[in-house]
Amino acid sequence: MKKILAVTGCPTGIAHTYMAEEALKTAAQKAGIEIKVETNGAGGVDNAITDADIANAIGVIIAADKDVNPDRFNGLPVIEVPVKDGIHKAVTLIEQITSGTIPIRKGTQNSTTNTTSSNQVVVKESIGRQIYKHLMSGVSNMLPFVVAGGVLIALSFLWGIYSADPNNAQYNEFAALLMKIGGQAFGIMVPIFTGFIAYSIGGRPAMVAGFVGGLIANVTGAGFLGGIIAGFAAGYLMLFVKKLLDGLPRSFEGLKSIFIMPLIGVFVIGAGMFLLGGPIADINNAMKSFLESLQSANPVLLGMVIGAMCSFDFGGPVNKAAYVTGTMLLGEGNFYFMAGVSAACIVPPFVIAFSTTIFRGKAFTEEERAAGVVNYILGATHITEGAIPFAAKDPLRVIPIMMLSSAIASVLTFISQIQVPAPHGGFLVLPLVNKPFLWVGCIFTGALVGAILLGLVRIHQNRQLATKTPK
Repeated sequence: MKKILAVTGCPTGIAHTYMAEEALKTAAQKAGIEIKVETNGAGGVDNAITDADIANAIGVIIAADKDVNPDRFNGLPVIEVPVKDGIHKAVTLIEQITSGTIPIRKGTQNSTTNTTSSNQVVVKESIGRQIYKHLMSGVSNMLPFVVAGGVLIALSFLWGIYSADPNNAQYNEFAALLMKIGGQAFGIMVPIFTGFIAYSIGGRPAMVAGFVGGLIANVTGAGFLGGIIAGFAAGYLMLFVKKLLDGLPRSFEGLKSIFIMPLIGVFVIGAGMFLLGGPIADINNAMKSFLESLQSANPVLLGMVIGAMCSFDFGGPVNKAAYVTGTMLLGEGNFYFMAGVSAACIVPPFVIAFSTTIFRGKAFTEEERAAGVVNYILGATHITEGAIPFAAKDPLRVIPIMMLSSAIASVLTFISQIQVPAPHGGFLVLPLVNKPFLWVGCIFTGALVGAILLGLVRIHQNRQLATKTPK
């Protein structure tokens, strides 16, 4: 039986991936159409699409912000959109893929469409979209290392800030072990980040060059900025080298992919990073110094910016920019910045939870109140995406409220000089926070302000709707 195929995936693979899956399934069910959705989540690929599925498909919807191997769908009508469109525009996507007007996917993507022979159309994706997907591929694969390593390092501090130092009175052997393991996991986040950016662009040979470039970025102090440069350079270099070697006989294929390409890539990217590492490190240090000075001199301004970024797109690229910056500074031993970022990310689901509890039947439906209860759990575990369904219904009002709420929490956190040594976990890492109760108070203050504003807005909307409804 013919059916629609869909693939969803977001950088973290936690919330957006499965929200898009649910939205597409619901839209297909309402339209009376069979659909199979493959999810590319944090735990790997679930409900994987098979060759048999592809053979019986009428079209494919790819709602992803990471590489999901789209080339397997060449020859089929394919729609490629960001994962947020899979959540917010599921009905439209189902209608489009069943309309028979979607172009056939063939070859590389870009921003325009060009008709080819046999009525096939080359669907191309914008340069900006390609760069974003490659970058998010790196972020997606890096995050588990960041979280696991960062939390283990943070746990070692339970025995004291110097518990891993054998020359200090606080030394504890188990704490030192946690620090060593966490340090190793945390220490390779830049090479992993760089390697998977390169892999997303140019495949396995590029990943080798990218990983080495990331290691050298660590050695030279070039950090994330150096990793980004090395990742993209390695990916596109390998595409160029592959094109140059395409004329070689097929018998040289193994030699080309296992020996020639990795050798060229590692040497060129390695040499380039050793040459550029120093200047890039200087830029990194300048950025770090600027942020740290702003944190001390103007915590209100910094908190407003960080809070607004974290709630602007609920786990999207702007949110990730703030989070990655916090992670970078966390690796440098700055625990203050991550405290503000974490607070800002935790607030949105609590805004929903508090508002649906305080205002209940006055402002929210029974379904929304049920979703509000779930947001208590999502907020406590640092999952910002729980606020997305509410923001999607009324973005022009809800998103500014969320941005204000997160900014308040972040500002209060910076003013209070709270330190959070773990990059994720929400309230699960409270034992590691230097002022845990004060930090929770900062978060709840911002969330309560937002909850009251959201409730009042919804009551006003309901009254307007009631006056317009004919009696």
